Amino acid sequence: MKLLMIYCKHFSYKPTIKSLEGAEEITDSGEYKDVQVAFIQAEETDETSGRVKSIEKKLLNYIKWAARKNETKNVVLHSFAHLSYSKASPEFTKDLFDRIEAKLLNTQHKVAQTPFGYFLDLNVDAPGESLARIFHSFD
Repeated sequence: MKLLMIYCKHFSYKPTIKSLEGAEEITDSGEYKDVQVAFIQAEETDETSGRVKSIEKKLLNYIKWAARKNETKNVVLHSFAHLSYSKASPEFTKDLFDRIEAKLLNTQHKVAQTPFGYFLDLNVDAPGESLARIFHSFD
């Protein structure tokens, strides 16, 4: 799994092209302030290695840690299949996102997901601070 986290003063998206057959029809845009955005790519080995629970726990901990360091409880989960050549199945990835969202909600975070299965126009306003951008590879 690859994780790129960007703390944003302002983050917004607009669905442009449906990229996954079977994805629900979504036309609504989203806009968030003071938010930790997690750009996540689940990889094929995440799905097949038997380490799903371990990786899920690490992912959750990294997101909570970054949000805490950036003094926010607002989190957006964004599927970003551009961090590696290896990709998990869409079903695995969406299920992972739903589980992470539920766990973050249980820790009093406000959580949203960008539309799954779409290319999006993104607007990212990120400050130039040391912990505003964090990358991690779960190898």
